Amino acid sequence: MPTTLPKTMTAIEITEPGGPEVLRPVERPVPVPAEGEVLIRIAAAGVNRADCLQRQGGYPPPKGASDIPGLECAGHIVAHGPGTSGFALGDPVCALLTGGGYAEYAAVPAGQCLPVPAGLSMAEAAGAPETFCTVWHNVFERGALKPGENFLCHGGSSGIGTTAIQLARAAGARVFTTAGSAEKCAACTDLGAARAINYREEDFVEIVKAETGGYGANLILDMVGGDYVQRNISALAAEGRLVYIAFLGGAKTEVNLGPLMMKRATLTGSTLRARPAAEKGRIVAAMRGRFWPGLADGQFKVLVHRTFPLAEAAKAHALMETSAHIGKIVLTVGKG
Repeated sequence: MPTTLPKTMTAIEITEPGGPEVLRPVERPVPVPAEGEVLIRIAAAGVNRADCLQRQGGYPPPKGASDIPGLECAGHIVAHGPGTSGFALGDPVCALLTGGGYAEYAAVPAGQCLPVPAGLSMAEAAGAPETFCTVWHNVFERGALKPGENFLCHGGSSGIGTTAIQLARAAGARVFTTAGSAEKCAACTDLGAARAINYREEDFVEIVKAETGGYGANLILDMVGGDYVQRNISALAAEGRLVYIAFLGGAKTEVNLGPLMMKRATLTGSTLRARPAAEKGRIVAAMRGRFWPGLADGQFKVLVHRTFPLAEAAKAHALMETSAHIGKIVLTVGKG
């Protein structure tokens, strides 16, 4: 670890709302960790759909957060703010961020950090915090998934999807998922999905009902929205839960609420980024206790589709928007 830190760092800035080309490397001051925070020298940063939405101007950072994109990273702790405990200088960590991951350094509340699991590369570790915490909170806390239930996860080959399949199966659920190609469907079944549905060729409502003897899904995790809302309600079982974490197919749609009422179903959703540090720290701690050890013992995998150097963040976003990837896209920053 260096004894002194540089004054400036390379970061990726969104120069204006637009396509991937608006991402540009710039020089920024190295953040100073505030009370309860640590400073991480970043080795890798995960790329998420939310980053693309921010770049397009549709997901501004919360008040007081860094305007630099990036909601998760991995690296080593190089400084502490006042009153910080839990991690020592030099510890390898990954972290859930409110922003700032596309950079050489990031300051983050210590409660949002996790130890890098043994055997994981920094690129793999950087792709875990956002997906594991999102799945934990929405599938297990909000969605209350129970052993033996039928779980449908849309976008099964995404970072969220590949994580949700593994965690839900480990929790004893029967997992169904949707994906857009035979290759992606095969990847989902390899991870433990009982049935992967090619949404370009099959109707997921019909398949889920047929596979469950007409019963339906107890829980659906969706990031599509749009015309999937009504179809999801049709696929739900009585007392089913429908949880939204994104709306790639549109945030607005017309819905017939009759079937929702007849099934006594629950429709809910959440975002993670804007929550207070204490609340995110609670989610991190709860997920860590339940699922984090499974990464070290090989029960779970972080699928890294491709890595790009930090300076090529625009290429990473361009790939993300093709939806051709399976698992995570990660930026490599340095030695950490």
